Amino acid sequence: MKLAARLATACLAALPLGVHAELWGYVDGAGVAHVAATQVDSRYRLVLGDAAAGEGRVPGKTDGARGLLTWLEFAPEVRSLQPVLREAAKVHGVDIELLKAVIAVESGFNPRAVSPRGAIGLMQITPETADRYATRQEAKRPAAERLLDARTNVLTGARMLDDLTRRFGRIDVALAAWNAGEATVRKHGGGMPPIDETQAHVHLVLELYWALLQNNLPRGAHQLQVHPAASTSAR
Repeated sequence: MKLAARLATACLAALPLGVHAELWGYVDGAGVAHVAATQVDSRYRLVLGDAAAGEGRVPGKTDGARGLLTWLEFAPEVRSLQPVLREAAKVHGVDIELLKAVIAVESGFNPRAVSPRGAIGLMQITPETADRYATRQEAKRPAAERLLDARTNVLTGARMLDDLTRRFGRIDVALAAWNAGEATVRKHGGGMPPIDETQAHVHLVLELYWALLQNNLPRGAHQLQVHPAASTSAR
């Protein structure tokens, strides 16, 4: 197993037992993958997360997971982002699979997504955070404008993930800081804060990251629809 996979698995195992993050989804007849954080209706099946009591579950091995992971490998909007993801991974040392997992959970690969709390673009970054992590060249443009640019958004997010991972020394805690803020993580001793929403968000990203690392995918959907219930960002 790759080191990244081991780290993802270790982070998942370290999360509190009370965390119940789930990702539900289905692929419709038009090849559109729909995902949500809850079972919106009977069409949705468990893709990633906690299986029902008494049922075994291996991340990345369910039929639903295969459909979603196939979409993440072959959808045009994901494939067109590959050069940017490779650049971000090379420059900032953040795994492409982790970037994909964060983007899928945060925005469903919608570069123009804007949350009710003002987080923008693929990685759902606030203008304030973007200004903190901007290069001198990037800072010449207003944050709200440049975050709608896919390349700038992903590079900013990779820069931020790299910084948070270095600061806190763990991927899961870095993701918690991403979701709930650095101050919240520090308030709880630099570890995972006891916030259900944040723990569920971290667990979901890591589950998807782990599954992506398995790379056992069939052909499938070509679009992704993220139900509003899938949005878990605390920003």
